[in-house]
Amino acid sequence: MPFWSRRGKSASVPGATRADRDAVEAHLRQFVESRLFVEGYVEPSTNITSTTVVLIAHDGEWTRRAVATREDAFGLGKRLEIPVYDVNQTGYPARMREWTARQRRDGKA
Repeated sequence: MPFWSRRGKSASVPGATRADRDAVEAHLRQFVESRLFVEGYVEPSTNITSTTVVLIAHDGEWTRRAVATREDAFGLGKRLEIPVYDVNQTGYPARMREWTARQRRDGKA
């Protein structure tokens, strides 16, 4: 079975269990509640990846999780009460790239 057809393994698949979807939302909620000024960025699905949402805090720290659809990503933003943008329209904020570069430089990534 090719790796892209493992339907039950990802919370990004509409058939994923409720527990998978709840775990994704719990992770993202914890990120929002423990950081300042978090924004969401929706990444479209590709041939290799599902639709994902990236949450980015004020200092550039970020986390990414798969979601079932673009609409789910924007709905998640409403539930978490954060702004959510389409990354194809806005791009990523510079602070995300700067945080990632600092992590690499400091040997944390």
